[in-house]
Amino acid sequence: MKKNNLILLLFTIITIISCEKKEDKFPLDKRFWTVEDYSEAITQLRFGYTADEKLPTLDDPKTKAIVEKLIDINNFKVILDDKELGTKHKNEVATSFFTAWQDMMKIYNAQDKKDKYVYEVEYLETFKFGLELQSYYFMLGNLSITESVDDPNSEEIKRILKSNIQTQISNYALLLDEINNEKSYSENGKQVLANGIDKYFSNMINNYPEANYESLENKIVLLEKKSSSDAIKTALKSILNLIKSKKTAVEENTETV
Repeated sequence: MKKNNLILLLFTIITIISCEKKEDKFPLDKRFWTVEDYSEAITQLRFGYTADEKLPTLDDPKTKAIVEKLIDINNFKVILDDKELGTKHKNEVATSFFTAWQDMMKIYNAQDKKDKYVYEVEYLETFKFGLELQSYYFMLGNLSITESVDDPNSEEIKRILKSNIQTQISNYALLLDEINNEKSYSENGKQVLANGIDKYFSNMINNYPEANYESLENKIVLLEKKSSSDAIKTALKSILNLIKSKKTAVEENTETV
């Protein structure tokens, strides 16, 4: 009897230590995570959990802090918004975070046997983290180019800068591709997706009103017809109207000049 109790006690202690070690791998006491912190956290989240174990989620009080730190945009903004730091350095940091984010997208993308996202909110919040990051990534990339050339107003440099902006537009459009997976989301997930579309596309269009959104417009029109979600349809119509209003304003300004 005593032997069985001892075995049970040892098993309990080992289980507690194991849980503590897993949580200790995430530096939650740090105010901001570095790229190195992200690398370690991503590795732990992708490979440190068995198939039967639930990953940290925002609705789990015990693990939500891990996800909140993972998707905290202030981790990169604290550096990329620092006016005391040079463009080259910030561009390198943005690039490193972008690479980390690409790996982050592989953490919460699992689907069950009904093709439903297991971690839909965490997946979309990770996606939104990347959209915010890319607003800095492409801006700093273009700024780095203009600062390093003799004539930033040359036609060749203008072409490169415009091409980079079009790449950002194409990258943002990947979020719209999730509408093709609409059936994989719950109603709450669709609302989170719609909110992301409204916020991040609005920011991008307002930042680059003169960009070419023709391809994006066509995509939005098709997806608006395809979607069965009122929230998503509303978000798409809002973005389409914003594109049209900016296009009209740009054309009027051009005529005035």
